Amino acid sequence: MAIDNKSTPTDDLVIDTIQLLAGKTKADPNPDELEQLKRLIKKNVPFTLRGYFMAYLLREVLQANTPKKAGSRPAPKAKREAPAKKEEPKDEKESQEPRKKAPRTLPEGARTLYLNIGKMKRLYTKELSQILQTELGIERDDIYSIRIHDKYSFISMSEENCEKAIEKLNGMDIRGRTASISYSNKE
Repeated sequence: MAIDNKSTPTDDLVIDTIQLLAGKTKADPNPDELEQLKRLIKKNVPFTLRGYFMAYLLREVLQANTPKKAGSRPAPKAKREAPAKKEEPKDEKESQEPRKKAPRTLPEGARTLYLNIGKMKRLYTKELSQILQTELGIERDDIYSIRIHDKYSFISMSEENCEKAIEKLNGMDIRGRTASISYSNKE
């Protein structure tokens, strides 16, 4: 079976929609609601059908957002291609990761902090940013980067703000865990 690698405007629309939805998923302000929906899907959709289930949902979103043309049948094509296209952003993401790591040079005088809380405690970038802004009295632009891993997080800010963060956040209860924050050994 030959695979057609040529990209059509419809394929580009599907890819753009997938990337847009993936970005919205990461930045969603209600991660607990998404977690609840994810559990319902896991409970009610067999593992082997989840990819097709997502493709079906994507097709429904695409159909709802595009005007219907008489005599055209793009829906079955979208259903067949969606699982294959779903993997493309991963490949693009993997190829972009080295590019993302290279420009991670911090401004002069910036330091990186280690925080002992991460994704497993449902700590998200937006929430951590908000905690830093309210507790330290800083602006969003004063935080250079936040990287949240499963069990820990890294925060890059000016050394002055890092000192404030160590003072104010050590011992603070964040997501049911006592925060321990210090300068990162890995910078």
